[in-house]
Order: sequence, then structure tokens, then C-alpha cells
Amino acid sequence: MRSDLVLRPAAGSDASGMAEVWLRSFTAALPTVRRAHTDDEVRSWFAHVVVPHSECWVAEESGELLGLLVLDGPELDQLYLDPPHRGRGLGDQLVDLAKRRRPDGLELWTFQVNEPARRFYERHGFTAVEHTDGHRNEEREPDVRYVWRP
Repeated sequence: MRSDLVLRPAAGSDASGMAEVWLRSFTAALPTVRRAHTDDEVRSWFAHVVVPHSECWVAEESGELLGLLVLDGPELDQLYLDPPHRGRGLGDQLVDLAKRRRPDGLELWTFQVNEPARRFYERHGFTAVEHTDGHRNEEREPDVRYVWRP
């Protein structure tokens, strides 16, 4: 990472950029998963639900939004990187930030087909504790719950 990388709390004005990173990342990482919402619904969700009601962080470099982290209570709710910026250690920094913000532990859900994410979280000490058939998520995609405890 270059020295001008900044991890900072998200502002309302970041909602649009966060939604765009989410959309690009979801499409690149999960091409076989049918999204439950349109692009515009995702943009509205970030603007009216995610940013105002969750603890949101962005990774920014030279004014460009590269990644996002959303914490909701003990849940690591969202961690997405703009695809061209994967493999640079940015995800590691965002997970480390999440652990500092939630020192008592974290939990998260990811889709079972998302093998790169599963390996990433396991490498960071998360343990799979539950597998489901996806009946509780909007995409109806089999998922797995991970937990990290210090």
C-alpha cells in the first residue's frame, strides 16, 4: 500500500462511492449468485440504511475509494474491495480495523461459493460455526457463518 492510504469513518457523502464499490465487487466475486436487488436499490440502501445506521469505514487513497467496512454490533456486515485493488493487503487492514473496533469478537456471513472470502477469513482466525441452505438470506444462496474470538 502507498503511504497516502487512509482508513476513515465514512460520511454520508461516501454512500454513493461505497455502493459502487459494493456493486463492482459483488459482480466480480460472485458471478453465479443472483443479486436480490437492483443497482439503484443497492445505492438507496447504502444512502438511507447502511451509512446512517451502521459503523462504516472507507479505505481511500489519493481521493479514490478503494474499499469499505461495515460493522453492525458484533457483526462484520460488509467488507468489499474494488476489484483492481485486491491483493494489496487492504482487506487485511480492514479486518484488523474491525478487530480493533470489536475486541470482544466478531461474526459474519458469507456465501459458501465464495471460496476466496472463506480462505481470507479463515486466514484471519475466523472459524466456520454454521452452514445453511440459504433460506434466511435474500439471495437464497447457501451460506456459512464465521466467528472470531480473541
